[in-house]
Amino acid sequence: MTTALITGSTAGIGAAFARRLAAQGHNLVLVARDTKRLGEQATELHDRHGIEAEVLAADLATEGGIAAVEQRLGDRTHPVDLLVNNAGFGNKGRYLEVSMADELTMLKVHVEAVLRLTSAATSSMRERGRGGVINVASVAAFLPRGTYGASKAWVVQFTQGAAKDLAGSGVRLMALCPGFVRTEFHERAGMGTDNIPGWMWLDADKLVAAALADLARGRTVSIPDPRYKALMGVVKLTPRGLLGGVSSRTGRKYGPQ
Repeated sequence: MTTALITGSTAGIGAAFARRLAAQGHNLVLVARDTKRLGEQATELHDRHGIEAEVLAADLATEGGIAAVEQRLGDRTHPVDLLVNNAGFGNKGRYLEVSMADELTMLKVHVEAVLRLTSAATSSMRERGRGGVINVASVAAFLPRGTYGASKAWVVQFTQGAAKDLAGSGVRLMALCPGFVRTEFHERAGMGTDNIPGWMWLDADKLVAAALADLARGRTVSIPDPRYKALMGVVKLTPRGLLGGVSSRTGRKYGPQ
């Protein structure tokens, strides 16, 4: 039986990955900051699906938290076959309205943690000749949207580059780029969502099903919804200056997950 490690597993997209993978019979390593919620999630998934659910309380905004997950990913006696780097957050406010400490914390979680955990996972996966990594980015990666969009753009570029370098090794890497998803993401950041049209909201469970299908197909970037695929097609044809104006007016207040 294979094992998947999911960061940010207790809510939103991470929880949807945990439900889907448990239903498919995968053992899980659940990673988040809230020990109580982790325990409840592990018990529920074990009781419902009969899988083993290990919990690892870790804050990926800290050195100790990243190191703890690195150590688990490097355990050759209990290997991880699929890593889902899902942990992330948004800051409310435009550039210079957010404290430097909060900006650096975002980069710690979105960039440093993703780099280190992907490296720890793929190192052992390459030795075994199999494995997969899904790095959760955002369609904001394709828009000029301050630190959040820039960090997600890094995730996309890093994942594509690593996938190319590991081609033929049996290890697959994919950047998942969702749009607006009904999760706790915006509430935690204190962001309003009243102005977001209903058609732009995605269901987390359907998104995860599409993402796993894209990983199986060998795609390195997944935009798992026809609406957002069409929207990103328009973005590619829109002058960057105009995109910058739109992004500036909306700010990060309405940044997608």
